[in-house]
Amino acid sequence: MLPLKEKDRPIVKKLLEAGCCARCVLRFCCLGVQSAYRQSYEDTARELCAFVSDPENNGSQDAAVLEQHTEDPPSKKIKMDAAETDVQSEGDSAVVPTMMEEGDAEPAGSDVCVVCLGVLQQFCDEAYAIKISEVVKAKNYQFDTMVLSVSLPAQLSVREHSCWLHVKKEVREKSMCLDMDDVIQVKEAFKWTMQGLVSKELGGIPVVTKISRQTEQFEVGVGFTHPETDSDCHFLAVICSDCFRPTKNKQFIVPQQNVFTRMAVVKALEKVSDEKFLKKFPCPPTRPASKCIAQDVQCLHVSVFVAGRYNKFSRTLPQTPWVIDGERRMESSVEELIAAPLLSSFRAEGFNFSSSGREDVDVRTLGNGRPFALELLNPHRARFNKAEVRQLQETINQSSDKIRVRDLQIVSRDAMGHMKEGEEDKTKSYTALIWTQKAINKDDITFLEETKELKLAQKTPLRVLHRRPLAVRERVIHTMSTCFLDAHHFHLKLRTQAGTYIKEFVHGDFGRTKPNLCDLLKTETDILELDVESVDVDWPPSIPE
Repeated sequence: MLPLKEKDRPIVKKLLEAGCCARCVLRFCCLGVQSAYRQSYEDTARELCAFVSDPENNGSQDAAVLEQHTEDPPSKKIKMDAAETDVQSEGDSAVVPTMMEEGDAEPAGSDVCVVCLGVLQQFCDEAYAIKISEVVKAKNYQFDTMVLSVSLPAQLSVREHSCWLHVKKEVREKSMCLDMDDVIQVKEAFKWTMQGLVSKELGGIPVVTKISRQTEQFEVGVGFTHPETDSDCHFLAVICSDCFRPTKNKQFIVPQQNVFTRMAVVKALEKVSDEKFLKKFPCPPTRPASKCIAQDVQCLHVSVFVAGRYNKFSRTLPQTPWVIDGERRMESSVEELIAAPLLSSFRAEGFNFSSSGREDVDVRTLGNGRPFALELLNPHRARFNKAEVRQLQETINQSSDKIRVRDLQIVSRDAMGHMKEGEEDKTKSYTALIWTQKAINKDDITFLEETKELKLAQKTPLRVLHRRPLAVRERVIHTMSTCFLDAHHFHLKLRTQAGTYIKEFVHGDFGRTKPNLCDLLKTETDILELDVESVDVDWPPSIPE
């Protein structure tokens, strides 16, 4: 039996007369007992009809009447007064008929709920649960728990507000307290009804309500539209125009459907007065001719993050795909060589690559490598043990002799922040092959080793000005050491603040970096080769070989 109270009787009757479905009636009675929504729609409709009947006349006679009418065809129009109850049924999609007094006109042919537009009638049964589970099974995801989410037409909020105003007067007359916030949301009622059914179809896998950041989550989204009532929201744009964004540079004359988001509509309803609302929208809402349309079921697994360090041994390999004027340069990139095996193994739909800094296409990255992380988007497989991750690392390393990956591991989203924390305060070490226009000897460059904490003012280099804002950045070269090669060449080792432009320090970039090596040696200098020797970021944790 439904746990309804005597005070609910006038509300139930008024809502049934207005054309609300059985589950929406429970919502407006603020019934938070989940099991009440999980019982079949047919049983709920029967109990509600019996509940609103004359208490002195709802015995065996009512039961007989109910039995008689539930056997009738669904299309038959049924009349009900205080002495008899009835239900139209079609499996679990039965609907509560409109209640009428003697002499009232016949109800409209449609039995679609005036509030939920059929969502809690036609889409809260085993048949729809089977449809959802079939889509999930076909996608072949790996998951232990599932989150069920639902997207509803914005006009449901308008219709719910109208029905609430409809029962508000009745509630006040009986000195009862009913606030709009107490009404159970359609989304909640839908989830309460469907979670157990979907879980059963998926072999008992738990279907939960909320997404947790602590565990991997797989989300299945269902959505509904109702084109017939799309215009229900439009009057709000006139009353509360500030809640809706107009078309850019144009006055809001003809509202566009995409501005009527659920949040915007809810915000407008909070601001509009009851009097203005009732002048613009029928109370109770008009009966729709059609039910909602179910959209395609969407599946989405939260991202998986994989981190490690990479070495780059090629001077013709960019870090990311190199495209100039729409034309691809170089056949591959560091991120693609790393990502390809991961995308395949995780069966992900895409990725985002990030790293602790970046090197130019002609710069090698040696030493212990550069920290990197990949966000794998919508992976169909998410769990790998340590041995499997090690095998993934080997697969990447065997795919190309241009790169090598180490310390590969699965990390959390929060751990990604460690790679960027204090990035500019970290240090990096380089080795550069320098050319000098003027002939030099070993003694000419030894003074560089005595130069400590050299402060630079670096204007954004010309070569990156197309993608970075113009600014002057202060950077520090902590130490330098030299190795003389011949009259025009020497090796320069530098330990610098992260973010220092080494090439510009060497050749000066037409004076955009001050001071520079040309100034220090008093001759034109250029850089022929550059290697990154170390990136001093203590992340991700090293993994013993």
